[in-house]
Amino acid sequence: MLLRRLGALGGGAARCGLSLRRVAPLRPALSFTQSRGRAAAPPGDEAQPAGNHRHTVLLPRTSFPMKLAGQELLERELQIQRECAFDQLYAWQRERKAKKEFCLHDGPPYANGDAHVGHALNKILKDVHNRFEMLRGRKVHYVPGWDCHGLPIELKALGELQTKELTPLQIRQKAREFAEGAIARQRAAFQRWGVMADWQNCYYTFNGQYEAAQLRVFEDMHSKGLIYQDYKPVFWSPSTRTALAEAELEYNTEHVSKAVYATFPLTTLPSKLASISVLVWTTQPWTIPANQAVCFMPKLWLCIINISLALALALALSHSTFCLGSDLEGGVCQHPTISGKEVPLLPANHVTMAKGTGLVHTAPAHGMEDYSVATHFNLPVECIVDEEGRFTELAGAELQGQCVLKEGTATVISMLRAAAALVKEEECVHSYPYDWRSKKPVVIRASKQWFINTANLKDKAKEVLQKVRVMPESARASLLAMLDRRTYWCISRQRSWGVPIPVFYHKETRQPLINKHTVAHIAKVFAEKGSDSWWEEPLETLLPPDVLKKSKAGAVTDYERGEDVLDIWFDSGTSWAAVLQEADPRADVYVEGKDQLGGWFQSSLLTSVAVRNKAPYKALVVHGFAVSEKREKMSKSLGNVVDPDIVIHGGPDLAASPAYGADVLRWWVAESNVFSEVQIGPKALNSARESVNKLRNTLRFLLGNLQGFDPRTQTVDSKDMYYIDQYLLHLLREYSIKVTDAYNEFDCGRVIRLLQAFITRDLSNFYFSIIKDRLYCDAENSVGRRSCQTALEEILDGVTRSIAPILPHLAEEVYQHAPGHDDGETLFRSGWIKSSSVWRKPGLEEAVEGACAIRDSFLSSIPGRNAVEYDLTIAVEPGLLFELMESLQEEPTSTSSQLTELMMASRTTLTSALPRDLPSDTITNNGSFLINLEGGVIREDSAYTIAAVPISLSRCPRCRRYTSDTPECLCPRCQTVHGQPQ
Repeated sequence: MLLRRLGALGGGAARCGLSLRRVAPLRPALSFTQSRGRAAAPPGDEAQPAGNHRHTVLLPRTSFPMKLAGQELLERELQIQRECAFDQLYAWQRERKAKKEFCLHDGPPYANGDAHVGHALNKILKDVHNRFEMLRGRKVHYVPGWDCHGLPIELKALGELQTKELTPLQIRQKAREFAEGAIARQRAAFQRWGVMADWQNCYYTFNGQYEAAQLRVFEDMHSKGLIYQDYKPVFWSPSTRTALAEAELEYNTEHVSKAVYATFPLTTLPSKLASISVLVWTTQPWTIPANQAVCFMPKLWLCIINISLALALALALSHSTFCLGSDLEGGVCQHPTISGKEVPLLPANHVTMAKGTGLVHTAPAHGMEDYSVATHFNLPVECIVDEEGRFTELAGAELQGQCVLKEGTATVISMLRAAAALVKEEECVHSYPYDWRSKKPVVIRASKQWFINTANLKDKAKEVLQKVRVMPESARASLLAMLDRRTYWCISRQRSWGVPIPVFYHKETRQPLINKHTVAHIAKVFAEKGSDSWWEEPLETLLPPDVLKKSKAGAVTDYERGEDVLDIWFDSGTSWAAVLQEADPRADVYVEGKDQLGGWFQSSLLTSVAVRNKAPYKALVVHGFAVSEKREKMSKSLGNVVDPDIVIHGGPDLAASPAYGADVLRWWVAESNVFSEVQIGPKALNSARESVNKLRNTLRFLLGNLQGFDPRTQTVDSKDMYYIDQYLLHLLREYSIKVTDAYNEFDCGRVIRLLQAFITRDLSNFYFSIIKDRLYCDAENSVGRRSCQTALEEILDGVTRSIAPILPHLAEEVYQHAPGHDDGETLFRSGWIKSSSVWRKPGLEEAVEGACAIRDSFLSSIPGRNAVEYDLTIAVEPGLLFELMESLQEEPTSTSSQLTELMMASRTTLTSALPRDLPSDTITNNGSFLINLEGGVIREDSAYTIAAVPISLSRCPRCRRYTSDTPECLCPRCQTVHGQPQ
């Protein structure tokens, strides 16, 4: 036989020819939309076996429910969590022996409210991968955590209080209570979603041990000169009275500013120019009182026009001349609103003609680029704005106390007008930074803050990022661009709820006292007592004599403790030092939303590179945001917020908001393209529920046909199995390999597409259609039926394991009903798909797919007719294809061969040539099938001809196939099974 000959080749056969499993058969056995009755119907007719034969047909039987909904669904999911010990699974897998460890470091969600769909997207995506890695035999390290400090929590904690006259400790107590309440609610939600973790041992950024680890990172960076104190312009939020980092801003593209064109008369003229004034444009006229210079680009051409203050800006160029920016060098201007103050004209590279006039008003205390100019030319940096966003006395009596973004701007414009310096005033709609928490505009103002010198870290950070895998790869460019834009990182905040910056100030000189001795001691105190000790303990405890001596400082009474706290991005960015295992404090992967490209991904990278010269992660997975089905950002004002708790448990109106359960929520996450924006709403959730129900129905069909089968004792040896059964196990192996690859790529959407294709194309539309007669009508213990059940059990097990990371509740429920398991066994403690290379047999694909190609020709010749009504003769010229078909039917004519089963006809004759005396009503068709084995070593294009004649036999009253001598008589197969001849 060919298969024996091919076996000697010592390798798998390449796929060849056409595959009819991609062509829907005439009567599909089970599709996702068919009812229970249709799924159970024997092949050949929808009618059931007649009379006393019905009880002899082995129809599917199972206690596995076809559908769960409403309260029954919710109770079943909770029951599964209890019976399968979801809460103990993480601890179990940590204790087992495993060769490899997998670490997914949890980016801490913010403890300032209830769980939302953004949390669901993130936590479920992480859990799917963790469960996959655990099933593969790895020891998963996943410690969930929470970001607990910061202004938003402080504001919410104080929001209900009538008085704000609280001590720092009182504020911290209120904030801690608020954060703890939010953590408890979020933790309960994550557990209900089925997220696997040790929920009793999470990490919290307000924990003393965590804070101590954070201070050790701070000390290391400070000792390397990467952390320093300076007087610089920073983003300042008047609404919350604190400095902000770039990552704490959001930009309002609809912000409206009053923009002005204003003149600065030249008092000292450049040698090349006559008497002129320079014209500047600014959207922040309130900064003009702080002006120290006007900047130009040396190589930029400028237009000199005759202009009357009463005229519009646009005048005929015939009255104009031109000069280079460099021609202005040496010029000095009169300040337009401060009498007697002169400001120089200076060259600067940041000046362009993209906006404005090509001349830039420069206020070093209120602009980052302006500050750079001041540093280069040694200009004064005078801040004229206080912490509440009001002009100070430095701005002059006319402006003092006015809000710079409101009445202060109007007053400055009036002053320009009075000085005949205002050329034009206009409203400008542009993008402007807002405080991400108060949703109010910020200003830039110079203040004394603590900074991280990111300029000295960026090159190394970029270098180590080259070794980090980024999914999707397109996110790498965004990460690098955001890193490039970060000139320095302000890490001090003027609040109470956070980790104190461990610094003491000399009461007279205001010089900071901070070194490795002071910080190490404070870290030790925090580890024992928490950071409340900064306010609770006497100064002598925080700054004891031995530390003062090592620091070569004076008496403890000379100092007072600082009042600033660390930026929460530094809090969370040092989580690698507090959470990851000491042996190799580097995670296999970080998984967060794209907003963390400028947030946690970056702060973690910078701190890790500063301390260890390497990234804290080997890979990054960057997912999109959850949006409405109209692709709108979710907001309460739009009424499009989707609450995951309502998704699972249903809303007040169950007709409008049904209870979908946790697995539907998880399917929604997995099915989505998480690398882009992820839509959620009734349409998406209903679609997810329908998909889960269809999958459930298919799994139920498999379970029903395994009734009475014990794989431990009744499995058929592979060499004795039907080819079609072996072939499906070969396809199962291919499926499992592709699914494993998709999980490795964090591509759950591809997992689901592979699953649906395998079930619809390979199982429902192909395999189930063919095997139903053998399953239902062969003898219960026959080799053919047990062969089929052997394949079905492997398929059920493989499919169930493949969807287990996504649908853990459904997978465990199926496992409870599946044969071959002892009571108390759970799927997640039994490993990944057990596919074997034994199913990659030489010639197996060619035999089945060759028969499918012939069947394809046959079916195409009888459109609209039932294949079982025909007597089929297949003529194949001598050669490889004939030998393959002969392996499926050794006798010339058969009603029960594997070839007949594949053809779905009632009788098949295999011959090398068609007889000449065919009936007149014979339908003939022909074709060819290309066999290509071992990369072309064996290659043959074989021709075949099919002759289909209406069957002359009668319909068997039991199996409904045309294989009986008379209508009342059972066919030979059914006579044997039924136990008596009819």
